[in-house]
Amino acid sequence: MKTRFLTGFLSLLMPAMVLAGEYDLTVDRVKIDTGDFVKEGIGYNGASPGPVMRFKEGENVRINVTNNLDEMTSIHWHGLILPFDQDGVPGISFPGIKPGETFTYEFPIQQAGTYWFHSHSGFQEPDGAYGSIVIEPEGREPFRYDREYVVQLTDKHPHSGDRIMRNLKMMTDYYNRDQQTVGEFFSDVSENGFMNTVRDRMAWGGMRMMKADVEDVHGFTGLINGKGPDQNWTGLFEPGERIRLRFINSSAMTYFDIRIPGLDMTVVQADGNNVQPVSVDEFRIGVAETYDVIVRPKDEQAYTIFAESMGRSGYARATLAPEMGMEGSVPPMREPARLTMADMGGMPGMDHGSMAGMDHGNMDMGDSGDMSGMDHSSMEGMDHSNMDSMDHSNMEGMDHSSMKDMDHSGMSGMSGMSGMDHGSMAMGKEEANDPFYAKGSGLMPKAANGGKFLSYADLKAQDPLYEDREPTREIELRLTGNMERYTWSINGVKYEDADPIRLKYGERVRFKFVNETMMTHPMHLHGMWSILDVGAGQWNPIKHTVSVNPGTTVYMETEVDEPGQWAFHCHLSYHAAAGMFRKVIVEGGPKSTQSKTDVISEDGGEA
Repeated sequence: MKTRFLTGFLSLLMPAMVLAGEYDLTVDRVKIDTGDFVKEGIGYNGASPGPVMRFKEGENVRINVTNNLDEMTSIHWHGLILPFDQDGVPGISFPGIKPGETFTYEFPIQQAGTYWFHSHSGFQEPDGAYGSIVIEPEGREPFRYDREYVVQLTDKHPHSGDRIMRNLKMMTDYYNRDQQTVGEFFSDVSENGFMNTVRDRMAWGGMRMMKADVEDVHGFTGLINGKGPDQNWTGLFEPGERIRLRFINSSAMTYFDIRIPGLDMTVVQADGNNVQPVSVDEFRIGVAETYDVIVRPKDEQAYTIFAESMGRSGYARATLAPEMGMEGSVPPMREPARLTMADMGGMPGMDHGSMAGMDHGNMDMGDSGDMSGMDHSSMEGMDHSNMDSMDHSNMEGMDHSSMKDMDHSGMSGMSGMSGMDHGSMAMGKEEANDPFYAKGSGLMPKAANGGKFLSYADLKAQDPLYEDREPTREIELRLTGNMERYTWSINGVKYEDADPIRLKYGERVRFKFVNETMMTHPMHLHGMWSILDVGAGQWNPIKHTVSVNPGTTVYMETEVDEPGQWAFHCHLSYHAAAGMFRKVIVEGGPKSTQSKTDVISEDGGEA
C-alpha cells in the first residue's frame, strides 16, 4: 500500500519535474532563405528563427546556451521578469558568452503570455538571432480558443547589420527607395495647387528633411516564422474553430500594419498581459511588441495574414487555411505614408542646422493656413541663436505669454511657408484621431476596409497588476537625434556620454517621453513593467515596450520592484546602436543583488 502511494505521489511530481527541466540552445551560423535571396546569418539550434520556447508559469527554468560562433554572444529574454544577472545584456547584466563556451541561464517564470528572445550583442538580432517564448498560465485563460499559432515577424535584409549601420552613417537616406518623384509633384499640384505644392517642397527642403523619411531601411523581405511571402507559411484550421494568433514583431526597424481580410480580430493580450477584449479590423505592431488575437474563420476557405510595413516599403504574408496548399488573395500595398508638418511637432531634439533648438512640442496643426493660430506655449527655453534671419515685421502685437499669432514666414530655412495652406496637407481634416499620434500626422493609421484600427487608447488591463498610487517623481526623457550624422540620443546625449538613470527600489516613477524627432521610437525598459498611461487609471495596460510617435508626448509609470542594473533603449536596432540607450541602476533592495552588480564587467562587448 505504501509502495503504491509512493509510486502515485512520484507520478504526480513527474510533470512538474519535466516542465522544470533543462533546455539547450546553440548559437550557430545558419543559411537564411527568404524566397527572394539566401544569406548567411545567425540562428539558434541551427535555424532562424530559433525554436518556440514553451514554459509554464511558476516553474524554474535552466537554459544552457552554447556559443558556436567565433565572436561573443548573449541572449536577452524580452519582457520576462527575472533577476538582473539573467537578463542577458553584455556589460550591464553579465559579461557575455565567449566563443566555445556554455552559459546557463536560470530563473523563475513569474508570468504568462507571449514573449520572445534575441541576442543583445552587436547586430546579431537583425542577422537572425531571435526566437519566441510561450508561457502557459497557472490558471485558466479568461478567453477560449481551440488552437494557437505563433506568428513571428521580421524584416530580413540582404545586407548584414554591420553593413547597414555603416551605410546609414555614410548617408542617412542610403536605403530610402521611396523618394518623392516628379509624378508625385504634379499629383500634389492637381490636389493642392501649384503654389502650395512649391511652398511645401521648399519648406521641407529648407529643413533638410523629406516627407518620405518614415522608415530608415527599405529593401527588406518581410518574413513570418522564417518564411517569405512566396514561401507562404500556413496555419491549418477547422471551420468554426477559435484560433489564437500570437503576433511578435522581431524586426530590426519595421512597424507592421496587420489585417486578415474577411476575418475580425479580437485583441486579448498586449505584450504578454491580458487586456479587455477589443474587436478590430487592423492593428499596428511596433518593433519588439506582441499582440495576441482570436479569430474564428467559419468558412472552408483560405485567409491571408497581411502585414504591411508602416511606410509601405514591404510586406510579410502568411495563410490560414483548412488544408495545405490553399491560398487567399494577397492585397496590394497601399500608397506610401508621407510625413506632415504635424510630425514636426517635437523638433527641438532634431539638429537641422538653422532650426536647432526650436521646440514645437505642443504644435496644433489643425486648420493652420498661415500658422497664425499656432500654440507655442511650450516654447520656453527656445534657442533663438540661429534665427537671425527671422522676419519679425509681421509680429506686431504678438502676445508673448503664449506666443500665439507668431508668424514664421521669415524663419531661416522655412521662407516658403508664408501663407502656406496646410489644410490641404491633411493637417486640418477632422477625421478620427488617435490620441497617440500628432493631430494631422501622416502616420495616422486607418483600416484598409474603413473599419476599426486598434489604438493604444483601446487597451485596458484585464486585471490590475499593481495597486494604483501616485508616482514618487517624474523623469523626462526627450527622444533626440541628428539625421545628417545618423546619431540618436536621449536628452541630447548619446549612451557612451550619458550618466545612468538612477532609481530607488520601492518607488513608483513616472516617465515622460517627448519625441522631438520625426521617427517613431519603441522604447523598452528591461526587467520591470511599463504601465502605459491611456487615461484609464488602475486599468492602464501593462507593457514592456511603448511606442512613441513623432511630435507626441507619452507617459508611462514603473513600479521599481527589481533591483540591479538594466538596459533602457529604443528597440530600433540602429537607433539603439547610434546612442538612444541608457543604463538604469536600481539602488536599494536585497543586499545580495547589490553585491552582484559589482562583478559585472565590460568583457562581453557592446550591448
